[in-house]
Amino acid sequence: MTFELPKLSYDYTALEPYIDAKTMEIHYTKHHQAYVDKLNAAVEKYPDLSGMTVEDLLKNIKTLAVDEKDRTAIQNTGGGHYNHSFFWEIMSPEKVLDSSLADSITETFLSVDEFKKKFTEAAVGRFGSGWAWLAKNAQGQLEIYSTANQDSPIMQGHTPIIGLDVWEHAYYLKYQNRRPEYIENWWKTIKFI
Repeated sequence: MTFELPKLSYDYTALEPYIDAKTMEIHYTKHHQAYVDKLNAAVEKYPDLSGMTVEDLLKNIKTLAVDEKDRTAIQNTGGGHYNHSFFWEIMSPEKVLDSSLADSITETFLSVDEFKKKFTEAAVGRFGSGWAWLAKNAQGQLEIYSTANQDSPIMQGHTPIIGLDVWEHAYYLKYQNRRPEYIENWWKTIKFI
């Protein structure tokens, strides 16, 4: 399987003013494309991996029959590809409220506002580069946490629900070092809450 950049369902200007078109274009065509290209390069020497999806690679990252250097490359670039593909899907210029998700969030975190506060704390608190997540754990419970670099909840057997890229490339052109402002505005792009 050759991995490909997924098609966006909106254009680069669609999330303005919260995420500017130039950041979207660079983030998508340069950063995400680089993860795809490097993932393809990392797996091409392992024909037995050719039928695996990126999800399969990440779920089984610890047991893949590959060199350690290649395992790290697959984890980083596969995670980058998976995480970014997920990131583009959960954002939209149009809201489509998911009342069952809002109910689950309220049940777990007492309110949507309290959830957003805790999620924002995880995102702001991520030292260096990484992601903030709302994920469903193996027991079906919602959890908020952050991961370093391009690590993904699926590597832990969790199902991501919401993921926020807090690498500087996701916001630096517009927000410079103001990660909290980026996060506050990013909430306005999430399509289902």
